[in-house]
Amino acid sequence: MQKSSELSQAESEPLWRKVLPFVFAVALIGFVLSRLDLPTFLRVIQRVNYWALAAFAVTFLFALLMTDSFATREVYRRAVAQVDFKSLVTLRAASYLPSLLNHHVGQAWLTYFLSKVYGAPLWRVAGATLMVYATIIGGLILIASVALPFKIAAIPWLAPSLGMLLLLGIIYLAILRARPKFLRDRQVTAPLVEVGVRGHLMLLLYRVPHLMVLFVGNWIPFELCGVHIPPEDALILIPVIMLVSALPITPQGLGTRDALALQLFTRFAPGTLSEKTAAVATATLSFAVSVTLVQVIIAPLFMARAQKLLAGKPTQPDLSPRA
Repeated sequence: MQKSSELSQAESEPLWRKVLPFVFAVALIGFVLSRLDLPTFLRVIQRVNYWALAAFAVTFLFALLMTDSFATREVYRRAVAQVDFKSLVTLRAASYLPSLLNHHVGQAWLTYFLSKVYGAPLWRVAGATLMVYATIIGGLILIASVALPFKIAAIPWLAPSLGMLLLLGIIYLAILRARPKFLRDRQVTAPLVEVGVRGHLMLLLYRVPHLMVLFVGNWIPFELCGVHIPPEDALILIPVIMLVSALPITPQGLGTRDALALQLFTRFAPGTLSEKTAAVATATLSFAVSVTLVQVIIAPLFMARAQKLLAGKPTQPDLSPRA
């Protein structure tokens, strides 16, 4: 009954809150388009090999699904229940449908469905989902930190930003090590404390393949569109794009990623300024459309399988987290 009530509250979210991310996306896309010379943009976008881009989008999404499910299953196995890999792949792929609105909507949907399928307390599963976020953000910070010494003067604001995030990460781990009672006594934070510092670091290792797929998936589309970003620059700048894309501002990071990419990557494109901006905008917009189309095709198929999985859920699920 409590879960049904929580779901009803989520579904009754005010219309303006559902529409606002799309308004932001349209405004940001409008800003990006206003920076472009339209004839140049049309010429550049016609030169793209869309067969190669589509093939890469399919490959990227499949690799992303497998590596994300691999890392995420380990989180839920340690904190919630003996989650089956095949079942999690089904639920994760199905969550791409609500993720079209926003990545965090998809995560919330996955959290709710895992709770229903495995009969686990919703807030405990939500706590495990927080660990998923922690490993992703921690991994992105570490990737960017690897190349920072080589490009510390190129982006003045990046070093202080990474330093602050690293400090927050250290504080987070210190709190987990202290195991304060107010965290242990709450369902949503208890899994974080129980898994502990060592567990978080192990989960970060499991997350590495997923982060590498994300990294390559955000980098290669620029190369396919003629924007050649050197590896040492990509190590710094691509994680920034990945973080911004995940912010709950617009659907799928549409607009936020494109506006930031114009600021960060224009200098790596060839030609005149109008050709440079056109190439960057082509890379971000065309790949976003390609991935979205693939998600729209596969997600409903997996959503149907997720509903069957829910209908056939075990009456006495194994809720013992893995040690």
